[in-house]
Amino acid sequence: MLIKNLFKPLLPLVLATLAAGAHTAHAGEVEDTIADKLTAAIPGLKISDVRKSEAEGLYEVYSNNGDTIFTTADGQYLLTGDLLKVTANGIANISEQGRASQRAQTMDEFGDEGLISFPAKGTEKASIAVFTDIDCPYCRKLHDEVPRLNELGITVNYYGFPRSGPNTPSFRKYISVWCSDDPQAAMNAAKQGRSVDDQSCENPVREQFELGSRVGVTGTPAIVLEDGNMVRGYVPSEKLAEGLGLL
Repeated sequence: MLIKNLFKPLLPLVLATLAAGAHTAHAGEVEDTIADKLTAAIPGLKISDVRKSEAEGLYEVYSNNGDTIFTTADGQYLLTGDLLKVTANGIANISEQGRASQRAQTMDEFGDEGLISFPAKGTEKASIAVFTDIDCPYCRKLHDEVPRLNELGITVNYYGFPRSGPNTPSFRKYISVWCSDDPQAAMNAAKQGRSVDDQSCENPVREQFELGSRVGVTGTPAIVLEDGNMVRGYVPSEKLAEGLGLL
């Protein structure tokens, strides 16, 4: 990925330099300085947020493609990789917690219009966002679990993420499903390998695909929980419900 490739040579930097880089600027000025400096230094970098890390002397920089890097207050020294914290309960991944928070915010801002949804039966206890590719075998396996997920009170909201990208047969297949008179029935048919009539209409599939890239989807299925945490890959319905605290 862009950030990891650019900063791989910087991994050996010594953290002892962090204290020397302490900054006394007013709140907000440090973040602006970091954003300006990195944007100027790294062509193509688009920063979505800069925030002070709970690790003293470090700031977290989030990019629009879901990557996170750490920098000193002056934006001169950079670190890649996950920041871990030793707690009474073991090791906590501070970086993933930050990504989850950003992911939840991004999903909320996108909204829920244009989704192909399979609602929970009875009272909804939880909802999950599933980035899916109709032709992905494990996406089809997960779709077989949707009726059981609904019985367990879980609403499944599908976002299109045809892995082959725009202007490909798989991408056009998802558009046909979305544009059909009954998207749920068309999704069921397509996930079972049955043909779906070619359809074309104004649709949000490209926007959903781009959203997936922004929240860090790299493969399908990718399940985003309501708190922004991501489950990558197929998970049986009972195990997923258990993880959500429903069993």
